[in-house]
Amino acid sequence: MQSADVITDLNRVALAFDSAIAEAARFMGATAPNPPVGCALLDDEGEILVTAAHHRAGTPHAEARALADAARLGVLHRARCAVVTLEPCNHTGRTPPCSEALRASPVREVWIGAADPHHLAAGGAARLAERPGGMSVHFAAGHPALAAQHESCRALIGPFASRVTRGRCRITVKQALDAQGSMSPPPGRTTFTDSGSLRLAHLLRRATDAIITGAGTVLADNPRFTVRHVPDYRDRAPRLLALCDRRGRVPATWDAEMRSAGFHVLRVRDLADAPASLAAHGANWAMVEGGPALLEAVRAADMWDDWLTLRLPSGRLPSGRLHSGRHHSDLRDLACRSPSPLAALPEAAALLTSVTPTSVTQG
Repeated sequence: MQSADVITDLNRVALAFDSAIAEAARFMGATAPNPPVGCALLDDEGEILVTAAHHRAGTPHAEARALADAARLGVLHRARCAVVTLEPCNHTGRTPPCSEALRASPVREVWIGAADPHHLAAGGAARLAERPGGMSVHFAAGHPALAAQHESCRALIGPFASRVTRGRCRITVKQALDAQGSMSPPPGRTTFTDSGSLRLAHLLRRATDAIITGAGTVLADNPRFTVRHVPDYRDRAPRLLALCDRRGRVPATWDAEMRSAGFHVLRVRDLADAPASLAAHGANWAMVEGGPALLEAVRAADMWDDWLTLRLPSGRLPSGRLHSGRHHSDLRDLACRSPSPLAALPEAAALLTSVTPTSVTQG
């Protein structure tokens, strides 16, 4: 849907989208069951007045927060264009409809990065276009100059879209390999990846709403699954942790330990049930952390959406040095079946070696 003429210069709109996307990405992993959303307000000249994001379910949505920030700063009267990563909601949930907030504002042009896939909340664009006196409403998808921004907006809501349209959370696998393709660290070490790969893994851990692991991993390594190499969100809701334990090998005391560490533990007998079970508990995006058996089961079930491989380059020692004595970084390759939210996270994207759209099972 496009309505009326384009008012704001597309270069300014693109910059506003970039700002809104970056702000939304700062809260990946904190907003479930809602998606991360960003909004920028521009003046008549296309200058950004404020950029805001949705922080957590039950708190103001990005558009409402941007309008409130603009009012607090005394610039709301100058707001003429709103650039939002997701179509403004058109229903009353925990908060009022964002479409109505924008209709009641000085904004006369709205740019939307991606349509809302939720049948209850969709329709905001049409509602905006009905405002008395007119409002210019545009989707980024209709403008080739905004193709990159449109894809990033799709990536931002990809996990949310998976939950509300497929009834399952998005699944991202993390796999660390040495140069020979083994997942086993050398004796006396818990990892062989470099600091950049550790940071990337913990950015992913922070951004996801849930973790899927297996009994073998828990019994062998007793992992804590905490966010350590990057700051975690303060006062975040308990994260979901799905334990695949078909034979009941992990003692119940482990559940209590993980609950005290800030997790809500779900035991699933069948790995194939985990994505739907997590989605039913409000998770948009889950990360698989486990050993070779669990990852092979994920591959065999063809249930992954992204596959992140952290690999030592050939000739690199676990110390990080090549046999020649020079340092060399890990290879960090992401295969994705649709635009990946990990690639839309600026800190993570900067650490990736490659991003490859694919429909082929990883082997």
